[in-house]
Amino acid sequence: MDLMLKKVEGLIKEESIVNRCGVRVYISGNLKLLSEPVRLSAERAMLATAKNCKAVLSILYLEGMNKNERNHLIKLTDIEKNMYMVVAPDPDIKIHTSSETRLSNFLIWQSAHCYLYSPSVLWTEIGFRQFLWAILNFQRIHFYLDKKRKLL
Repeated sequence: MDLMLKKVEGLIKEESIVNRCGVRVYISGNLKLLSEPVRLSAERAMLATAKNCKAVLSILYLEGMNKNERNHLIKLTDIEKNMYMVVAPDPDIKIHTSSETRLSNFLIWQSAHCYLYSPSVLWTEIGFRQFLWAILNFQRIHFYLDKKRKLL
């Protein structure tokens, strides 16, 4: 949690790339389960970048389901209306660090037609070079992905 706190605080610094490039930060998941300093930092980051509109950086905090959630019957419309990521468009690129190639049910619904990129570095080591490579590869196959989306 200390690392998450440090990274989220770094996002809202005035000179951060998030602010320079107009990126909105959205942290989803049950934030009530986070420690108070991390939760408050996450809320500050989302509030500080709420008016940024050039891109969305989605940070997903996953947690286990409670007993009531497991026993509830879910309809397709419930899923679409109540997803954590309802505020953001479906992703164009999904990055799984440390060479992880399986989807692991993480944004699986929203990433049906997005580019999956799996650099070998850990998420704390990801840098400009990995982002650039992901973007270049995305641009190479964008036409194909866009064509697939339009067929639906």
